[in-house]
Amino acid sequence: MELVWFKRDLRVFDHEPLSRAASAGEVVALYVIEPEYWQLPDTSARQWLFLRECLIDLRQDLLCQGVNLQICRGAVTDIFTQLHRKFGIDRLWSHEETGNLWTFERDIAVGRWVRSVGVEWTELPQHGVVRRLDDRDRWASSWEARMGEAIIPALEKVRPYLADGIDRTATIPKLPFDEMHDDACLARQAGGRTEALQLLKSFLTDRGSRYQKEMSSPLTAQHSCSRLSAHIAFGTLSIREVSQAVTAAQKVYKSLPVAKRGGWGKALSSYAARLHWHCHFIQKLEDDPSHEVNNVHSAYAGMREETVNRDWLQAWAKGQTGFPFIDACMRSLIHSGWINFRMRAMLLSFACYQLWLHWREPGLHLARLFVDYEPGIHWNQVQMQSGTTGINTVRMYNPVKQSVDQDLDGVFIRTWVPELTNVDNVFIHEPWKMSMLEQQMAGCIIGRHYPEPIVDHLAAARVAREKVHAVRSTKEFRREADGIQQRHGSRKKRVPSPAKRKVVKKGVDSSTQMTLDF
Repeated sequence: MELVWFKRDLRVFDHEPLSRAASAGEVVALYVIEPEYWQLPDTSARQWLFLRECLIDLRQDLLCQGVNLQICRGAVTDIFTQLHRKFGIDRLWSHEETGNLWTFERDIAVGRWVRSVGVEWTELPQHGVVRRLDDRDRWASSWEARMGEAIIPALEKVRPYLADGIDRTATIPKLPFDEMHDDACLARQAGGRTEALQLLKSFLTDRGSRYQKEMSSPLTAQHSCSRLSAHIAFGTLSIREVSQAVTAAQKVYKSLPVAKRGGWGKALSSYAARLHWHCHFIQKLEDDPSHEVNNVHSAYAGMREETVNRDWLQAWAKGQTGFPFIDACMRSLIHSGWINFRMRAMLLSFACYQLWLHWREPGLHLARLFVDYEPGIHWNQVQMQSGTTGINTVRMYNPVKQSVDQDLDGVFIRTWVPELTNVDNVFIHEPWKMSMLEQQMAGCIIGRHYPEPIVDHLAAARVAREKVHAVRSTKEFRREADGIQQRHGSRKKRVPSPAKRKVVKKGVDSSTQMTLDF
């Protein structure tokens, strides 16, 4: 038995473990539903329902190759033990996975199990992430080399392992355990490779031409962004096939006369850079899984751990802060399970600076809402946006400025905050500035129909800057930051270490590397 364990790689195309297992012998394809995983605070029904659709597509693709996808439920090591006792597993095949701390510890347990029973486990890289990486100096070239490797085609036929007792009819449950409830993500993306391929095609032939210009505003990003993030996270597409498809599209558009290229050149270059970033951020969690729960820079320990203001946390989580653009973004995210990157950064920044909440709980809330939750990207971005990495520019977003910049006429706000439908454009970004007569005319009394701002965002930002500055200004801070940069920092562009870097320009506090969006 060549046992292929599918995890976040739900495809048969460009799947090296499946290809090598099929060459070695008779294959059992397995997916394990792990109820304990789905009870974690960073998982949700919307993620499972997307994954379920991916499994349905995967099962159909495997059947076309002659193999059924076995669906088992329970702890992975228990499932493996049962299979091994009953049939004997010759080899276990899987992709390497950089997931959350729970999956990290689960894979350690699987490693102990295979050693105890003498089963060979072959784990193969899936992305540009390098396991047991010594340093980052040659990481970019390694990524390029992996993305340039030949894509492994889907096999026409796979020899199935045939034995009495192998379940060929197991259904895929609606939810992974009985107590879990659908979280009503009404506009959730559909899962499955068929959907992923359609999105990739439409992005590279139509939707993506204005990607660079339209990815920042939630008004345009939903159409002009690739919308492939969930499919890449669950592996219905490999990052290599996306990268090579982008490269092929770049060549096609470059061959056209300049007048017919439109915005494709800059758009696809910008998107290609983000494919690098995908693996760059996951690599950080691969190198240090504790980023999920501990501040990257130890100097921030205790800075925000005081008693959490639960009222503020709940107001932020429900889109009831009194800041229209913040609330619109949160409500849109709750409804669809996706929002563009800049708005994700703004939501985190507001929670961690203006509301001075420790990043862990806002991070968990957003993780549950994101259908495309990718732990390596998510937790490192959470820390980056909350200012606790020690090496990244601290960016504090002004929620009113972002509102004006990204939704000038309040179209997005009125869509998701209908309480403000009749508010004039003059006040749509700051409705608390309306007089009582203007509130009555708009049918929106602040404090009754729509909340008053829960904080003075300008004053709160000033206090946050002072607290962050106090931590970042010491020599000890800079010494540790240099070590973090050496281990986790990008090498794409050579820049001075945080200890030596000096930036003096409008909007940047050079002593703390703090960008002020005010």
